[in-house]
Amino acid sequence: MSHVENERHNSRRFVLANGLQSIGDEVVAAKTVLPFLLHTAGVPAFFSALLVPIRESGSMLPQAALTPWVLRQRSRTTVWTAGSIIQGVAAVGIGLSVLAFSGLSLGIAVIVLLGLLANGRALCSIASKDVQGRTIAKGRRGQLTGTATMAGGIAVLTIGAALLALGKQPPVSVLVGLIFASAVAWLLAGVVFSSILEPASTAPEHVPNNWIADAWQLLKDDAPFRRFVIVRSLLLVSALSPTFLVLLAPSSLGSFLLASGVAAVAGGRIAGKWADRSAKDVMRHGAFAASLVLAAVVASSLWLSRGWNSWIIPAGFFLIHLIHTAIRVGRKTYVVDMAEGEKRTRYVAVANTAMGVVLLLTGAVSGGISHWGPHAALLFLAALGLIGAFAARTLADVSRPDALQGH
Repeated sequence: MSHVENERHNSRRFVLANGLQSIGDEVVAAKTVLPFLLHTAGVPAFFSALLVPIRESGSMLPQAALTPWVLRQRSRTTVWTAGSIIQGVAAVGIGLSVLAFSGLSLGIAVIVLLGLLANGRALCSIASKDVQGRTIAKGRRGQLTGTATMAGGIAVLTIGAALLALGKQPPVSVLVGLIFASAVAWLLAGVVFSSILEPASTAPEHVPNNWIADAWQLLKDDAPFRRFVIVRSLLLVSALSPTFLVLLAPSSLGSFLLASGVAAVAGGRIAGKWADRSAKDVMRHGAFAASLVLAAVVASSLWLSRGWNSWIIPAGFFLIHLIHTAIRVGRKTYVVDMAEGEKRTRYVAVANTAMGVVLLLTGAVSGGISHWGPHAALLFLAALGLIGAFAARTLADVSRPDALQGH
């Protein structure tokens, strides 16, 4: 099979596997479906508050520690497949727990299983960028990531529309059925990804013995990478703000998934093509746009009538999801384009571990600020986004096919 045929073969499988994984991400979602199920089953609110930190930091924090093991694996597609299977098994466990337990027992079971699922996602995250970088040429990676995002968005759009038709309180049995279906999607994703034709891997030149020292050294010595991590930390404006927007205008479960799906479909492909021209600009303009949208929504909720806000706030909610889709595609493309080989693997892992720490800190700060109401938290995140947009101007433009790699 020729190089071009290999790339076409791999592209189709990459899109399908990631699209299937997106179904699981949106169904077994820490921001929507899981808190709804816990609340319905009478689980203490404390457990619902833990869901997002466990899911997000659990998939990021372990990555630097996992890197030495991943670097020793000759096949990175096998690593991704293992991560996808772990997520599928954890999803089955969550579905069974909802059927078998209630109250405190259910809360503990879901938290433990969500932690396991997040660890599986950590393996997929490390391996995915590496496989993409080794099998897809620069200049096409952003489009591939965008198409995968769009494919997942179509599936989520369908699920969201179905739940919306069931009203604000969809039956628990339907949601459990969806969780089991998402488990099947994760298992199928693993099968599909395992068929990617990956180049033979050579033994790595450098496998860190002390991952903490290695991560610190990388951040200290590699200025371009350090700038990327700092900028990415400031782009949390679009990741953390939806929770507070929901507090301003409560929305049904179906509406939330519908907005997420439409944003992924509308933004994925466009953001992908833009990222292949300049992933840096996608991040920079996305952060600036998100800040403007949040400022406009806060102003509207404070000064305009309930009638105006009944459509302005949901529109802002959708726009933030759309911008978040673009920022995610941009930052994923950027980190794949900025290095090669084992250095790319280390970049992805260390950046995500650092982001896990930053996410917990920023979430705690924005949560504390929300004591003065969602408006205060949204303005804090908008200010963070403006700083991020300014900081992103200092990043090198690594996405052009002729750009220097490895720094």
